[in-house]
Order: sequence, then C-alpha cells, then structure tokens
Amino acid sequence: ASAVAQGVKAAGADVELLTAAEFDAGKVGQYDAIAFGCPAMGEEALEEEVFAPMFESVKGALGGKKIALFGSYGWGDREWMQKWEEQAQNAATLACDSVTCMAEPDADALESCARLGSALAQ
Repeated sequence: ASAVAQGVKAAGADVELLTAAEFDAGKVGQYDAIAFGCPAMGEEALEEEVFAPMFESVKGALGGKKIALFGSYGWGDREWMQKWEEQAQNAATLACDSVTCMAEPDADALESCARLGSALAQ
C-alpha cells in the first residue's frame, strides 16, 4: 500500500491510506480513484472478516470510478485475483493491470505497485 501511495504522489496526486475497516460506501464519493489491496486467504479468497464485507458493500457505489487492485498470495495460481477482477470489472473501471506477488513483495513487486499508483492517478 505504501508503494502504491508513493506512485500516486510521484504522479502529482493526493493520496490517503485507509484500512478496510476505515472505508465504506459513504466514502467512495470523496475520491476520484481508489486502489484496493488484499491478500489471498484460505482457499484463495479475499480476507473474509473485514475486507470482503467492505468490498461487497462498496461495489454498488463504485460506478464510474477508476480502481486498481493489488495483493499477495502464499500458494495457488492467482485464482483469487482473477475472481476479484471479475467482480471489480462489473462494478467499476480497472485503471490498469492488477499487481500480485507471492508472499512478501520484492523490489519488482514494489515497483509494480508504484506504477499501479501512478496509473491510477492519471
């Protein structure tokens, strides 16, 4: 999330970092673009306790918004991101390709996140 925020700033836009618990449908209108980040959990799914309910609740308010998705996974083949992208494309406009990495992001993944932030700010 910090690398995404750095990319947004480098593109000359303002950025605010919020956790899933701090974000809801009422806040969607305050932003021109939104990056959502979530790791894969369990059976390659979005985190179920906080993130998935938040994302489900904001999908209806995302119409016309540019969004971007990023996250990490521990095993599998990115299936969770493919499912998430399908959900997101039905709700909003994806500003760029999603960014995923296995486990902790390495230098390449961090650079990809910065590019995601820059693309989102355009």
